[in-house]
Amino acid sequence: MNSGNIVLESAFDIAMTILPFLLAVMVFVCLIRAIKGPRVADRIVAINMMGTMTMVIIAILSVKMNEGYLVDICIIYAMISFLAVTLLTKVYMGVYAERQKKKETEKKEEGQHDRTTVD
Repeated sequence: MNSGNIVLESAFDIAMTILPFLLAVMVFVCLIRAIKGPRVADRIVAINMMGTMTMVIIAILSVKMNEGYLVDICIIYAMISFLAVTLLTKVYMGVYAERQKKKETEKKEEGQHDRTTVD
């Protein structure tokens, strides 16, 4: 039974060593998505995913290094990430609403212009 615990601890240590590197690669992929993303919504989701994966990396490091203060940093980072995504979404919604209003105004003006040229 003791050898089983050693195997589990060894597997746990290996996983805790490899996971931050895998998550770092995934953060880099999300960064590419945030830069290239076809739409603004894709970019916002990619930024949110980057924040979430960063929090997971910090939490894993907290367990691996046995440092409790890293959990506090993780919680603070979660709040900052949430506020950043909320702000980006609010700005995007404002720009989107303004764009829709402009399109609507252009359609109305185009419709009035067509009526005056027919008469």
